[in-house]
Formats: sequence, C-alpha cells, structure tokens
Amino acid sequence: MDIDKKEDLDLLTESRFNKLLIKFLLDEPFFSTIIRHMRKIRTDRIPTAGVTFKDDSICLYWNPAFIAKLTRKQVFGLLKHECYHLIFKHLTTRKQEPHLMWNIATDLAINSTIPMDELPEGGLIPGEFPKNTPTNLPKDIQEKSQKMAAFIASLPKNKASEWYMDKLRENPEMQEIIEELMGQKGCEGQCPGGIGGDGDKPGNGGTGTCAGFDYHFDDDMSDADKAMADAKVEQIVKNAASRAQSSNGWGSTPAEMRKAIMALLEKSVDWKAVLSYFCGTKQRANKTRTMRRINRKYPYIHSGRKIKHTSNLAIYIDQSGSVGDDDITIFFGALNTLAKNVTFTVYHFDCTVDEDSRYVWKKRSPNRNPQRTRSGGTNFESVETHFRKVSSEFDGYIVMTDGEAPRPRSCISKRCWVLCPGRQLMFQHDKRDTVVSMKV
Repeated sequence: MDIDKKEDLDLLTESRFNKLLIKFLLDEPFFSTIIRHMRKIRTDRIPTAGVTFKDDSICLYWNPAFIAKLTRKQVFGLLKHECYHLIFKHLTTRKQEPHLMWNIATDLAINSTIPMDELPEGGLIPGEFPKNTPTNLPKDIQEKSQKMAAFIASLPKNKASEWYMDKLRENPEMQEIIEELMGQKGCEGQCPGGIGGDGDKPGNGGTGTCAGFDYHFDDDMSDADKAMADAKVEQIVKNAASRAQSSNGWGSTPAEMRKAIMALLEKSVDWKAVLSYFCGTKQRANKTRTMRRINRKYPYIHSGRKIKHTSNLAIYIDQSGSVGDDDITIFFGALNTLAKNVTFTVYHFDCTVDEDSRYVWKKRSPNRNPQRTRSGGTNFESVETHFRKVSSEFDGYIVMTDGEAPRPRSCISKRCWVLCPGRQLMFQHDKRDTVVSMKV
C-alpha cells in the first residue's frame, strides 16, 4: 500500500470513528460524560487502543488500522472497556505489580460486565475459551497458549481484579507462560519508542503491553500523581452518575455495575495529597547563568545554568455568609499544612475581593489563626477578575469555598477549587480545573 492510500484510509477511519463517537454519546449518556473528557489521539505507535494520563489529561490513543476492523458494537465495547479502567482506578491507586499479570486481571474483571458481542476479538473473558487463537505458532508456544486459554476458561465471571490477580499469583506455571507469551519479546516490542506525542510523532512516554484487545501503558506515577488522577476521574464519574440518576440515562450499564460505581464514589480520595500536588505542579523555574556550574553541552566554555524552583500561588478564601466559622477554621488548618512547603498570598472575598486582607503566608512560617473580614454574598467572577489583574505575580490560584455561587469565566491559568466538607460546586467546572473535596 503506498503512502497516499494509507493516509486516505486513515482519514476515512478517523471520520468513521468520529461518527461512531457521536452515536456512542447519544446511546450511552453515562459513558459519554467520561469520553468527552478524554483527548482522542490517533497513533501508529501502539497496535490497538489504550487509555493513560499525560500532562494532566486523560488520553485515549487509538490505532486506525485496528479501529477499521471493528464493528460499531465492538467500538462501543472498546470505549466502555477503557472507561471502566478509569472508573475502577486500574491505572492508579489500585494498580499492582507485575504489570503483565495486572493487565490480565483487570481485563478479566471488566470483560465480565460487557456483552460478548460488543468485545473485539481477542478479549480475555473468564469462563470462555479465547477465540481465534493462532494455530501457526511453534508447538511449545501453541501448547502454552492452550494452557493459558484453558486456565481463563476455568475462572468464574464477575470477580474483582484483585481476585483474578490472586489466582494468577497462586499459579507459578501460569505466571511463566504469561511472561513468555506477553513479555518483552512479545507485544511490548511493537512499541519501542513509547507514547508521548500526538499522531505518529515519536514520543517519550512510558512503554506498555497488550493483554487481550487493548494496550496497557506502564506509566511510572508517583502517589501524588495517582491521587491527582483519581480526584480528576472521581469528579468526572460523579457528574456522569449524577446526570444518569436524574435523567435515567445509564444506557446499557447493568444494575449491578451501577451499584458498584455508586459505592466506589463513596470512598474518599486523599484530598491533602491532591492539594499538595496542585501546589507542587504550579512552580516557577527561575533560571540564571553561573560559571560555578558546569555547562553540560559546552563544559568550561560557556557558563552553566542554575534553576531555582519557586511556587507563588494566590489563595482566595470565601468569607461569605454561607461559609461558617467552622469551615473557615478548616480552611486555615489546611493552609497551615501547605505553608510547610509553599509560600502563597492570601485574599479574602465574598461578592468582591478584599484587597486590604492581602498577606503573604511564607514557607515554614508559624501557624496563623483563622480570621474573618467579610460576610456578604458569594461572587466567583470577582475572583477571576481580580486574578487577571495580578496574574503576572502568580503561577495559579486556589479558591477555598462552599461552592454556592454561579460559574465564573474560564481561568487564564490553572485553578483549584477546594470545597469544605459535604459541599459541591453548583456548576460544571472547566476541564482544566482541579476540584478537591475536603474530608473532616
């Protein structure tokens, strides 16, 4: 196939994929809210499709050659499968090692809940003998493939990922077979450059492996990164579930799965870790040149570069009448913890920003006592307007509030909403925003 024909095929596939996405959004209201928050990136760097986190975004990578072979139902099943990986935190706080075994365990758990006719070929389904297993493999590999297929067929459906992981750990022979069939010499070698760029451009992200029909990224995420990702996904799923509940818009989501999702949302995210992560990512790098530091590229010819990271955030504390004194005490308690690592500037606000209340809360300074200077109504637009006037001084801002006011304009920088316990925003926040729900 020449290049022009391949490009034409890719464009046709992308057009079809976009049309199927629209149809999916109409037929599956619950999943549609989650899908809308994903960056869809066409790529030839992975053989199938997969979801991961990159630059504070949820990214769905998809290979046009793979999508072109799927029916409409199978594309829908693929999208549901990727959504479930996010909903059940398979990529973040629940992730286990070794990566290959966890790939299989999560796929077995997810594929138990999706109708078989919606799953692309090659899906790993407990209680089912995998179809279309290759027959032209060497005899020893063929035998091991059959043993793995028989093992999967012997497992019951509708178990948690951890349950399937335990069963794999209990079977040393199966672990060896998995490593040989899906290890470094297998699927992982199809993507030697990893993922990190858009389209077909080479990337610098993490590598991964195939288990079943989708690609599993093996990204190295810190605990803070995982907490941040969980908070973002939790807020998206909460919005999706809330809309589905109010409009009976769950689509084809089974009743048992709905209960599992609602139960999962009741579990709290470590909001302190999320807030610390936000402050850590909003750091300014002050770069200076010094002869005392060796230049890596031109040693002893040019001066080296010294980088000093600082964080300068604006904190807006809601002091309207709807925010109680106990809530303000909780806000100040959180700021006293943050001040151990970060310097920030505080403003109080209600319907307007109280500029006279401004003070700099320096890193490692003594704890401050709670104080109130306002008690009127709440206006978030006044905060955004004020920040735009002083944005050159700051790297971003945090609003500590009960959330009870209309939506402001989109932020010109990154913005974090910190909500006092038991409260939520009265509006759909921007995709770039971070939302932290405090727990007592």
